[in-house]
Parts: sequence; C-alpha cells; structure tokens
Amino acid sequence: MANVTDLQSKYSKLAQEYSKLRAQNQVLKKAVVDEQTASCSLKDELKQKEQSLRKVEQEMDSLSFRNQQLTKRVELLQEELLLSESKSKKSKNKGDSPSQVSLQTQSVFDEDLQKKIQENERLHIQFHEADEQFRRQEAQLRVRLDQLEKESEQHQAVVDALNRKYTDAIEKLQNDKALLEVNAQTLEREAKDCRIRTEECQQQLRKYQSEVSSQLKHSSSVIQEKVPFNDTQLSDYNSLNVPLHNRRHQLKARDVAAQALGFVQSLVSALLNLHSYTEQRVHIYPLDSSIEAISPVNLKFSQYLHENASYLRPLEEDLLQLHHSITEDSITALETLVKLQDFSRSFSSYSSFLQKILPYQLQSLEEDCEASLCTAALASKNRQLQKDMKKLTAVFQKLKSYVALLALPSVCSDAMCQSSANAVFTQMSACLHGLHDAATELSQHYSQKASLEQGLPTVTQKLCTTNECLLSSLASLTNSCGKMATFFSNNLDFLASCPGYGPRGGFLNPQQADSVMENKRRAATYMSTIRKVQSESVPYREALANRHVLTSSTESREGLMQQVAQSQEKISRLEQEKEHWLLEAQLGQVRLQKEIQRIAQLEAQITTGHPPETHSAADGPDPMCADAPEPLQDTSVIGMLTITPCSESAADQESREHLIKHHYMSRVSEITAQLQMCDSKAVHFHAECRAVAKRLAMAEKSRETLTEELKVAHQNITRLQDELSTTKRSYEDQLSMMSDHLCSMNDTLSKQRDEIDSLKLASKGNSKKNKSR
Repeated sequence: MANVTDLQSKYSKLAQEYSKLRAQNQVLKKAVVDEQTASCSLKDELKQKEQSLRKVEQEMDSLSFRNQQLTKRVELLQEELLLSESKSKKSKNKGDSPSQVSLQTQSVFDEDLQKKIQENERLHIQFHEADEQFRRQEAQLRVRLDQLEKESEQHQAVVDALNRKYTDAIEKLQNDKALLEVNAQTLEREAKDCRIRTEECQQQLRKYQSEVSSQLKHSSSVIQEKVPFNDTQLSDYNSLNVPLHNRRHQLKARDVAAQALGFVQSLVSALLNLHSYTEQRVHIYPLDSSIEAISPVNLKFSQYLHENASYLRPLEEDLLQLHHSITEDSITALETLVKLQDFSRSFSSYSSFLQKILPYQLQSLEEDCEASLCTAALASKNRQLQKDMKKLTAVFQKLKSYVALLALPSVCSDAMCQSSANAVFTQMSACLHGLHDAATELSQHYSQKASLEQGLPTVTQKLCTTNECLLSSLASLTNSCGKMATFFSNNLDFLASCPGYGPRGGFLNPQQADSVMENKRRAATYMSTIRKVQSESVPYREALANRHVLTSSTESREGLMQQVAQSQEKISRLEQEKEHWLLEAQLGQVRLQKEIQRIAQLEAQITTGHPPETHSAADGPDPMCADAPEPLQDTSVIGMLTITPCSESAADQESREHLIKHHYMSRVSEITAQLQMCDSKAVHFHAECRAVAKRLAMAEKSRETLTEELKVAHQNITRLQDELSTTKRSYEDQLSMMSDHLCSMNDTLSKQRDEIDSLKLASKGNSKKNKSR
C-alpha cells in the first residue's frame, strides 16, 4: 500500500511538472508567434521604404535628366546670345529700329535665362535636400534592420533551446508515465492476487476455527471424562509431565535476538573500522612508514591491530548461531541457550585482545606527545584519550564478566537463579550505558584532537583523510552503543522475566528441554503419518488431458480476469437498475391502491345518487393533475428515480416516504457491512505490509553485512596478491643472482681445467726431455 501511495504521489508530481512545462511552452509559442508577426510587419515596412527609395531615385534621375536638358538649353541660349551680340555690334551703324528690336529680344532672352537659372538653383536645392533625407532614412533603417535581425536570431536561439529542453522533458515525462503505468498495472495485479489469497485465507481460517472449536469440545469432554486424578501435587509425578510451551514468549525472544544481532553487527563493523583506521594512522603519524621506519612500539601495535578481524568476526557469527537456535518450537531460557557460551568465549577473547593492545596504544599516544610539533593543547588531548581508552577497555572487561555469568550453567534453585539473572541483567544495562558514555567522550576528544592537528604546518592530506575516517567510525560506534543501551533498557523487563517453562511450576534443565522437543517432533511426525490420506492414482491419458486443460486455462487467465471484471461491472449496474425498478413498482402499487380507492368512492357516489363532477375534454384537463409540475429525477448510489408529483394526500406521502426510508436504510446496512469487510481486509493488508517491511529491513541489514564482508575479502585478496607479487619478485631476483653465480663458477671451472691441461702438457714435455737426456 505504501508503494502504491508513493507511486501515486510521484505520478501527481510528474503530472504537475508536465502541466507547468506545457503552460510555459504555450507562452513561449505565443512569444515566438508575436516575434514572427513583428518581423513580418518590419519586413513589410522595409519593403515600403525600399519602394519609396526607388521612387525618390527615379525622381532624382528625372531631375538630373531635366537639369542636363536645362544646362544644354542654357548653353544654346548663351551661344545665341553671343551670336546676337555679335550681330548687334555689326548692325550698330544701321538704323535705330533694328537695335531696338535686338534690345527687346536680348531682354526677353535675359529674363528667360534668369528664370531658368532660378529654377535650376531651386531644383538643385531640392535635389540636395532629398538626397540627404534619403541617406538619413536609409542609415536609420539599416541600423534598425540590423538590430531586428540580431533580436530575431537571439529569440530564435532561445526558442530552439527551449524546444529542445521541453522535448527532452516531455520525452522523459512520457517514459516516466509509461513506467508508472506499468508499475500501477503490476501493483493492481498484485492487489488482485492478494485479495484472492485473503479470501482463501479467510475461508481456511473459518475452516480451522470450526475444526479447532470441535477439537476443543472433544478435548474438554475427554479431559472431564478420562483424567482420573491431579498429578501436580507430587513433585515426582509432576516432573514426568510434559512442560508448558509459551509460543508468544518464543516469538518475542526471536524478535529480541534479531534486534540484538543487528545492533551487534553495527557495533562489530564500527570496531573493525576503528581498528583498521587506527592501524593506518600509526603508519602515517608521527612518522610516515613510506619515508622512514616507524618505532618498534608502533610496529608491534600495528601488527596486533591487523588481527582485529579474527577477534571481532566470531562475535557476529556466534550471535547469529544463537539467533538461529531460537525457533518458534524450541524452549528458550538461560539454561537452554548453549550457544551463549560460544558467544561468551568470543567476547572474552576480544576483551583480552583489548587488554593486550592497551599498553601499546598508550605508548603510541606518548610518542605523539613527544613529537617535535606537538603543542601543549595537543598533548593534553592525548592524555585525555589515554584515559578514555582505559575507561573503554574497563567497560568491556565488565561486560565480559556479565556475559560469562549469564552463560554459566545454573546449579541453584529456580528462584535463586531468577533473582541472580535479574541482578546481572540490571548491571549489564548500566554497563552498556557506561559504554555509550565512554564512546561519546572518546569521539568528542578525538574530534578536538583532529581539529588541532589540522592546524599544524606539516599536516598531510593522507593524515586528514585518516582522521576523518576515524571520526566517522567513532560516530558510528557511539551511535551503535547508544542504540544498544536503549534497546537493552527497553527490553530489560522481558529479559529479566521468567518464561514459565516447566511441568506446572517445576524446574526445567537443558536435557529435559531437548528430550521434550525430540518427543514433540516424534509425536507430530507420528500423528501426521496416521492422518495422511493417500491420494488416488490418476490414469496417464486422463492426466495428459488435464494437463492440456490446465495449460489452456493458464493461457486464457488474463482474458478470463478481464471478462470477470466486465461481468462484475455489468452485474452492479443491473443491480442498480433492479433496485430502481423495484422502487418504481412499489410506488406504482401505492398509486394503484389510491386509484382503486378513488374508483370505489366514485361508484359509491353514483349509487347514492350524487353524480360526480365531470369535465369534458373541451373544458380542460383533470383538475387533480392540472397543476402537476414537471417530472423530477432523483440520482443516488442505487440509480436514478423518476418522480411525477401530483396532488396527493398526506397519508399517501407518508407511506411513500416510509417505503423510501425503509429501502435506503436497508441499502445503508448493506454498505456498512461491505465497509466493515473492507476495513478488515485493509487491516490484514496493513499487517502483511508491516511484516514485509520488517523482512525487507532484515534483508537490507544482511545485505550491508555481506557487502562489508565482501569489502574485507577484496582487501584480503589485494593484500595477498601484493604479497604474492613481492614474493615472486624476490624469487626472480634470487634466481637471476643464482644464475649469474653459476655462470661465474662455470667460467672459473673452465679456466681451472685449461690450467690443469696446460700443466699436464708441460709436465709431459718435461718428462720427455728428462728421458731424452
């Protein structure tokens, strides 16, 4: 159920994010459309400006052409003027009339020339102004066009990026939606299976309840009829009885052992990390083993610390064996816990290990104080750490004594053993609280020491990392010790209480417990053998036919489940319609009875001579239903009811209301019964989910422990590989040296042989010379 709610919450969050992204996408699309419309309008405006520019250029061309014509006209006029002037000079000697004519023509030409010059000047000014205005407008439009192009490019880039982003987000959301739909379908199928299983379990529970009740009646009758005397008065006879078995106490003991196992596993992992990182720090500070040799005390201390796993792992393994020995059918008490002695021996060996490494640890802290860069504050912290280590070791010694006392076999009476066990458990709880206090003080002082060492000038990154790892291991140690002390305090009443095992108040020893459990197993086996019914054999061909039927039915299971769901929906809808029509039929019966009564009254009036008032069709409708309102529709859980109100009497209304009330009350009682059934199923599902969650937590814890063990195994493998490589290298060096030595020996041997041969030859030559003489 929790997974379904988590999936629904995740799916709702994804739907909200998807709706937000869709809204943002719509806004961005609108902004893009607005920008596109603005760019289109600017392009249209640019086209209009270009058209006006072309018009102005055409006007300028026409003006320049006109100007050229006017200049040519002015040149022609000037030439004509010169010709006229020359002619006038030649015709000066002539009469006055031609001169006057020439003067008049010259004045006309001068006026015309003056007008043309003014017009030309005016056209030049207009052309210059139009040209300047055109250039300014062109520059402004070009700047505006560049800005708009840049803005459009930026907007297009933003739009492209957002489109990519939102497409990726939409794809991711669609994938998540598909996954969630698949998970929802799987959860629905699991829920259907769980419902089917719960129905089967309920049927089995009813069956078992009936069987148990019948067996109880039979057993009570047998006890009343067959038990002739009470054998609990004499201790000799009482010791022969089968002891009582407290199954609830067994389940509680197993649960407590599982919790204790988890706490001890976390404590063991914290101590392993603490010893390993302490060994690493010894090789780093105050002297780095990679540069120079460390002191003999630290060397011996690191060798002892390297053996911590051989003392800590048996603690976890022995407690795991102790947890496995506590089963539902066993008898658990301090006298029957044989595996507790193994755990006590392992704890005693680890406490001895702490006693062994304590002097070396104190001496190592003394060497830290004697370092050249050790300040007074750092030396005081080292002394506090020495006190904390002594206190921690003393607390472990106390715990060793209490665990050994609990593991000792009892030789006293039941009451005395119970009182001594109560005292030991109480002292052990106080000792666990003292262990938590000692671990807390050690963690605080070491954190202060690490902060002081971090301020030293010669501190290395390796030392800082090691200090951080040590602080984390001390924090986990403090946390696990606190949880263990709280757990022990909370379960102190259960641990100190007597389980009540024994033959009606008698004392039970381990041998009796073993014999009782063995006899119980034999009796259960015998009874199951007696009650076992041999199954009838099935012919081979019939088995093959049944197999084909089973395979075909399993293949069509999903289709049949869908058909069942559709059929259930159809049945519920038909039931609603059935209830609706039943109500309609009841109302129709009421109306029929009223009509019958009204007809009887009319007949009585007719027989007595008082005719009833009649109304023809032309006069109008019946006054009983003349003012009848429109039909009403009432929709509820059971369906839709059509009500046609009419002027009825108060008694009819009361009877109709009584029928409706009775119908709805019966429906409410049915729905209440269904709701109670659903609540019981929900409680059962909740209990199953809690049990599954506990199993999941235990599996997670076991997975963590297995990962830790895997890490340790990998570390051991790497260490062994390094040792193998160093050994191989040393052997290769030795082999090469031996081969070189062998070669030199062969050379010397050959030289000696040559010298011997030469000496032999020389001696032979001398002997021949002597003989010849």
